[in-house]
Amino acid sequence: MKIAISSDLYWPTVNGVSTASHELALGLAERGHKVLVLAPSQTGVHYIEKDGKTNIVRLKSVVFPFYHNQIDDIREPRELAGVNMPNVPIYPKNGFRICLTPRREIRQALNDFEPDVIHNHNPIMIGQEALRYANRTGIPFVETNHVLPENLVDNLKMFAPLSRPISRAIRWFSRVVDKADYVTMPTQVAIDMFFTKEDLKYLPMPVEAVSNGIDLSRYSPGKVPASVYKKFGLSADQPIVTYLGRVDAEKHISVLVEAFARIQRGTGAHLLIVGAGTDEANLQELAEELGVAKHVTLTGRVSDKDKLELLRIGQVYCMPSPVELQSIATLEAMASGQPVVAVDAGAVKELCQDGRNGFLCEKDNVDQVAVGLEKILIDGKLRDKFAAESLKIAKTHDIDYTLKRFEEIYKKAIKNYKPRY
Repeated sequence: MKIAISSDLYWPTVNGVSTASHELALGLAERGHKVLVLAPSQTGVHYIEKDGKTNIVRLKSVVFPFYHNQIDDIREPRELAGVNMPNVPIYPKNGFRICLTPRREIRQALNDFEPDVIHNHNPIMIGQEALRYANRTGIPFVETNHVLPENLVDNLKMFAPLSRPISRAIRWFSRVVDKADYVTMPTQVAIDMFFTKEDLKYLPMPVEAVSNGIDLSRYSPGKVPASVYKKFGLSADQPIVTYLGRVDAEKHISVLVEAFARIQRGTGAHLLIVGAGTDEANLQELAEELGVAKHVTLTGRVSDKDKLELLRIGQVYCMPSPVELQSIATLEAMASGQPVVAVDAGAVKELCQDGRNGFLCEKDNVDQVAVGLEKILIDGKLRDKFAAESLKIAKTHDIDYTLKRFEEIYKKAIKNYKPRY
């Protein structure tokens, strides 16, 4: 098949959406399909890029300065002057890149490629234009929704007067699903968050849960080399609580830091926060205020090789974010043999199953997170039991299944396609 994949968030941006769409594109190409990706330029100008067996059309883009584009090290933000919103960080050179008028570029690229199906992963500017092209030319359109409006709004909480209109605008963008021929989300919980059972009866297209999946061959429990401990200033003789992912406000990592501060003295544990984002300085300051700064390591961006080792290094992984529609980071930690403490919000509860491979806590409930972490740290048998169950659950999310299922979905969408106009 000739498959076009479109996304306003795509590699090398560090994000769950970009990771999922990138892995899908590479995997489909390896399985013999011709794959074309439509994604924002990382330089601003139009260009064509080769990535393995896929071709990427990089569409002209501009910087959206209020959201950091996580491909480089975090730079010191500036402040927006002359606006009645104090301390608003802006990233004039390193902001997230968006395509404002991609219609002509998309039309040219898709006319040349002649796809059998278009699979969109982000219903913003590129997604809207890809949908318009599909509906106009009679090409089946598959939409995968990865995000909640709160993912962006929480990061822009300093824009309090604008939060409601921003949320409404993002929800309007999400209506792209109404014109799709097939809709997927990473989990059934995600589907239930967007649609009632009554809604699903009357939708004109199928809606299905398909895991983003991960390449399980890359992740496994195992002994971590002493050189890794030394590189990151860690001790192999103390228990370690880990978080690995984006370090942004929407992830509520401050809740983890506060919970950790309550159990550090009793457990002798160390907190390892792996990743970069806009909240790093705030978390470091919070750790100092709570008196646990010397027991907290923020690594910033790490290499893929180091990431795989650091996923194995802890005794328990914590995901405090309440806005996950799956959480690839949590899945990777589980595939590396980690028990999980997570928030009973969003869709993480499909991965962290309370009492089976970890504990679920109320959103922002510091006490419950602290209790969950402490139980796992002090009870070796419980930790081993939870770790084994994490591995079992992770095995049901192999990327191979995801690839096969999307191939079936594309064939079904092509076979059952009916023009809407």
